[in-house]
Order: sequence, then structure tokens, then C-alpha cells
Amino acid sequence: MKSRVAVVTGASSGIGAATVRVLTARGWTVIAAARRADKLAALAAQTGCHTVVADLTRASDVEVLSAAVAEHGALTALVNNAGGALGGAATVEHSEAADWLRMFEINVLTTKRVTSALLPALREGALRDGGASILSVGSTAGLVSYEGGGGYNAAKFALHGLMLALRLELAGEPIRVMEIAPGMVKTDEFALTRFAGDQSKVDALYDDVRAPLVAEDVAESIAHLLELPAHVNVDHMILRPTAQAAQHKLIRGELKVSS
Repeated sequence: MKSRVAVVTGASSGIGAATVRVLTARGWTVIAAARRADKLAALAAQTGCHTVVADLTRASDVEVLSAAVAEHGALTALVNNAGGALGGAATVEHSEAADWLRMFEINVLTTKRVTSALLPALREGALRDGGASILSVGSTAGLVSYEGGGGYNAAKFALHGLMLALRLELAGEPIRVMEIAPGMVKTDEFALTRFAGDQSKVDALYDDVRAPLVAEDVAESIAHLLELPAHVNVDHMILRPTAQAAQHKLIRGELKVSS
């Protein structure tokens, strides 16, 4: 039996890189796509993954990824992980429209472009294996808004809407459409990018949160969804640390059993 083949976007760090590590360890052939060649090279050396250096907000780079996928033939799974937040905690009134545009490009348009380009390969995978999967990494920010997150909220709400429409449009085909929405995840770069490199703001965000999610937690959940039997479609999974009961309720300090 041929190896299952997955594409993971935004694979140079964080959840994307962790997903590549988890899937390759489970025997998948993984094509990792991201902008940073040095990070991808290190990941390939560690995992044996194939790499495509690409800025997937550019149509020409999406074509490069599509050509790389074609070399492997059928595609089993597409993990749309590329995304991110910009602008810190700026309000709707005072935030930069350029940040909003960039967030829409990397969170929404990248998902649309890559999904459109790779659906033929996914259909080949579905024919070969009896099913294929499209899984996008959303966020709880795409379900509940919060102050200072308007631009990121808008982008992730749009991604959620895209996935809902795609599931309806592909109904009748053996292609699952799934979304995982993590809450607080502590990675090396996400918050640091959002706060424009201000480490003090990053430290304050996670201060005394004893066990936020880490990238590997999300990656393990992604792998679980992809490896479920082909007839099982988990439309939407919300994943939070136990310390985060809701978007607005985060417990700092030790979690204690009530007396």
C-alpha cells in the first residue's frame, strides 16, 4: 500500500512544524510548505519531509506547490495551517487596515487558493484510498470576538465560513472537510509576531498559566482527525487548555480541586 501523502502549509514553525513531525513519525509522506527555506531545511533534516519554499499568498507560488504535489500523484490530506495575527491588541478604531488585509490574505485567501489548486489531487487520493481530507486550523477567535482582536476575529470568522461553505459544496464526494479551533496555544512565534517582537507582552499573556496548549497538542489532535475511519467527519473541534474555560475566562495559577 502506498504511503498516505499530506500537505501541511505554514510548516516552518509552531503547529505546522509539529504536525509535520507527528505525521512523518506515523509513516505519512509529508510535503511541508512555508516561506522560510532555512526552517524548512532543518525540518526536512529532522523528519525526512519534502519541502516547498513558497509564499502562498502569491498565485505563482501556489502553482509551484501544486506541481510538487503532482510529482507524488494522489493526495490524502491537506492541512491548511498557514495563518497568523498582527497588530497586537489594537482596537477596531485604531488598528491598521494594512494589518487586517494581511491577516485576511494569510488566513483566508491562502486557504482558498491552496484548496482550489489541490482539490484535483485530493480527488485522486479519494479514488485511491476511499477518502481524502481537508483540515483547516481555525481558532476560537473565529467563534467569539474579544476587545483588541477585531482584525484576527474577522479573519478567523471568515475562515470558519469558508469551511462551512466548502463542506456543503463537496457533499456527495468522499472528501472530509474538517476544522480544528484551538484556544490558547503557547508557541515560539505566534504571540511574538502579533506583538511585533515585544517579549514583555508575550510574557504577560502567558504569565502564571500553568499549562497552556503547546503546538504538539494541536498536532496530535490533527493527526487523530486525519486517521479516523474515512466515514467519520469531525466537522469542528474546539481545543482549549483546561485552564481556559472560555475565551474570556482564563485561570492563572494552580488548578485546585474544590473542597
